[in-house]
Amino acid sequence: MDGGVPLFGMEGISKRYGGVSALRQASLTLHAGRIHALLGENGAGKSTLIKIMSGVVQPDEGRLAFEGREVRFPRPAAANQAGIVCIFQELSLVPDLSVADNLFIADPPRRFGLVDRRAQRARAEEWLERAGAADIHPLALVKDLPLSRRQMVEIAKALARRPRILILDEATSALTAADVTKVFRVLKRLREEGLALLYISHRMQEIAELADDCTVFRNGRNVATYAAGSKTDAEVVELMIGREYSHIFPPKPPPVPAAAAPVLEARGLGWTNRLKDISLAVRPGEIVGLGGLDGQGQRELLLALFGVLSGLSGEVLVDGRAVAIGGPGAAKAKRIGMALIPEDRKTEGLMLPMSVRDNLSFAALGRLARGGVIDRVAEARAIDEMLRLLAIKAAGVDIPVGALSGGNQQKVVIAKWLMLAPRIILLNDPTRGIDVGTKQEIYQLLRKLADEGVAILFYSTDYDELIGCCDRVLVLYDGAVSRELAGDDLTERALVGSALNIAASSGEAGHVPAVGA
Repeated sequence: MDGGVPLFGMEGISKRYGGVSALRQASLTLHAGRIHALLGENGAGKSTLIKIMSGVVQPDEGRLAFEGREVRFPRPAAANQAGIVCIFQELSLVPDLSVADNLFIADPPRRFGLVDRRAQRARAEEWLERAGAADIHPLALVKDLPLSRRQMVEIAKALARRPRILILDEATSALTAADVTKVFRVLKRLREEGLALLYISHRMQEIAELADDCTVFRNGRNVATYAAGSKTDAEVVELMIGREYSHIFPPKPPPVPAAAAPVLEARGLGWTNRLKDISLAVRPGEIVGLGGLDGQGQRELLLALFGVLSGLSGEVLVDGRAVAIGGPGAAKAKRIGMALIPEDRKTEGLMLPMSVRDNLSFAALGRLARGGVIDRVAEARAIDEMLRLLAIKAAGVDIPVGALSGGNQQKVVIAKWLMLAPRIILLNDPTRGIDVGTKQEIYQLLRKLADEGVAILFYSTDYDELIGCCDRVLVLYDGAVSRELAGDDLTERALVGSALNIAASSGEAGHVPAVGA
């Protein structure tokens, strides 16, 4: 580790919210020209730490130092002026404004007192290119961009502020594999230019590729700081969770017989140019994965099955009978019994200002009501069962769900739909941006549900998840199923090769290029 004067340091930092200690005597040191990884479960104190660094909240105790001088950031603008810029997991973009407007919303170039649109567009092109996103048009509206492209705009916006310290909080969790590769190149270049980077990620392979130094937080304290590569993944996970690390994926049962009647089928499903003649079947007790590079139609397939898309060709069958699913209401009705766990919990899965109770019971209100009046006893019983089943950590069911950690928010999204006791569960990258301990709990829950006869269709951008969780994986390429993998054929090499539409021999001989994630 660099022995020079730290660019930034925090010492003895504590922060309490009521009776809960988010940070307890925490410390952190950052050096210029190094990438420092911050590891820990959701709720370990990482988010509070970076909010203090960036002036969003104030510590109750402790001191901050910048280039050896004690500093205080009473508001985010003060941290920005000092050169500290944070890319939070929740995007800060204004959907109805253009990319260029978002990049320079705080300080647009001006001419004669008015915004200089030509100069703003030129500067936007410059910073998008610097962020590895030159393909994004600066005049495009943010709301028209997919989540992965919005994340690239967020990175360009941060770079345009010319930071000296750049904090990235799960900044790659929504990116495609190709964009991850571009961002890694950008971050390595910034390190060479002398920036200090604080990098938060639950993806251990990213830490291994990028980090120079690592600090692990647990229960609001920093429990270890070490040189990257000096500890095994198992040792790091044990530091994070405070207990012996066991294998993250539960054992798989014997394959469901192919002769078993499917619960869910699609036959020749098509939609515009995004889905092309897709046929699949999911049987009771099966976890079927959807693989392939991001953007090959996986999300559209889940939305089509859930009745969100109109103008579909082909047919969907439930229990062997063709059904017309006209919308989410029809999908979740008892005769179909389908649930969709969405990709973005913040905007699609939860109502953040509302209570944990309201979020949990919202989808199941129709089943909890008697004569149009909610049965509060039945509601409380069902909520208690979900809190226990998913081990949701909350100070109470009446606090806003937005106050929970990211992992517990994701558990609430899942629990909300389990309140309906679905027979078919569709999952859209459900573990994005959550910690390894919560992931392990979700994997065990999925296997438990499958063992009880639920049919699960599971899209993930994480190859390890597909291999470890799924009984079979359908790999999509350009809106069509390019290959089905199961058993000994379900390997990372086969997944990557199929995702790139590269023919693989039975022995998987030959070189398959890496895709950067």
